[in-house]
Amino acid sequence: MYERIMAGIDDQFATSTVFATALALARQFDAKLALCHALDQTPLAQHGARVALPDGVAPVVASLRATAREFLDKAVATAREAGIDAEIRVIDSEHDNTADLLARAAEDWQADLLIVGLSDSRGVGRIFSEGVGVKLAVRAPTSLLLVRHD
Repeated sequence: MYERIMAGIDDQFATSTVFATALALARQFDAKLALCHALDQTPLAQHGARVALPDGVAPVVASLRATAREFLDKAVATAREAGIDAEIRVIDSEHDNTADLLARAAEDWQADLLIVGLSDSRGVGRIFSEGVGVKLAVRAPTSLLLVRHD
């Protein structure tokens, strides 16, 4: 049913229901798994951030990428220990939000399932911001599985 599964994860992957679900489904369908982390640089790309940081945003972005690679390497090692063919993807943009980045990554990688967490915004937060999962429900180019966080 699914041959190429992509999961959007963060540095809390070890306790993540998204990661656990991705591993279980990849094992169940003998699917290739891409573990993906999106770095939304839009706040850093704003002029004020560039001025406020004495060395510019490049060192901050480099640090974010390195941190992402570090936890993704651990996650892919865990997947491979479980016998799953896995790879990592770090994606970023100064112009696109996380949902757009994940949608494009899923399309580029030709994923037939994208798994992401569903944030649990409440009250005023729900009124003023849509979570990544909600945005992807409209934008994802493939089947989408929204997993509630613990």
